Amino acid sequence: MTAIELYDRPSPGFDALVAHAAAVLESAATEHAGRIVQATSLGAEDMVLTDLIARHQLPIAIATLDTGMLHSETLALIPRIEQRYGLPVERHAPRHEATIAFVRRHGEQPMYQSIELRKSCCDLRKLQPLARMLNERSAWITGLRREQSAHRGAVPFNELDAQGRIKFNPLADWSWNDVWHYISAHDVPYNDLHDQFFPSIGCAPCTRAIAVGEDFRAGRWWWEDEKAKECGLHVKALEVAA
Repeated sequence: MTAIELYDRPSPGFDALVAHAAAVLESAATEHAGRIVQATSLGAEDMVLTDLIARHQLPIAIATLDTGMLHSETLALIPRIEQRYGLPVERHAPRHEATIAFVRRHGEQPMYQSIELRKSCCDLRKLQPLARMLNERSAWITGLRREQSAHRGAVPFNELDAQGRIKFNPLADWSWNDVWHYISAHDVPYNDLHDQFFPSIGCAPCTRAIAVGEDFRAGRWWWEDEKAKECGLHVKALEVAA
């Protein structure tokens, strides 16, 4: 059974949700012309945002973090996006020399050794490339939703990040079912791992499929305490929510 077959059930106000998300994107593109980027994880939510950006022909750059440890199914989405929408996808990767030194010092999978090492790995592979992605940009767009976890339950439609840039979360009030109804309605390409019970997808060593009844993000860093389950990309938002 596919993710669409499992989850395609829109909320009663679905059309209004789509219209509002599009309005947030249009306003953001106008306010930050030439200085705004969608930081896509290539997950279902971000594919919806990319489709909306392309559909409304908005001048918003599309970029992703190529951590060097992504699933092949995730990387396969990049050429599909470029072919489907005619939009280039920026790829921001960790510094090669720094990655080699980190692996030499801590091994191929340091994330299992301690939370500190896992966060150091996230810093090297995600936070530092994100900083380069956002350099000289005044705003960015994410697929954060309130329903994703208790920590994200108060995510606003826009906020200031830790560096004072504006972060827009156009899908903050969408449900997981709304996301999949949009994907189904518009034939949006999506990560094949979603059909294998991966609702939240990160680096391969840090992501697993979930079982029926498990939390949405249970497959992320499953060996850690629930309170530690963030990589640091959205720390300021979560502190506010807490």
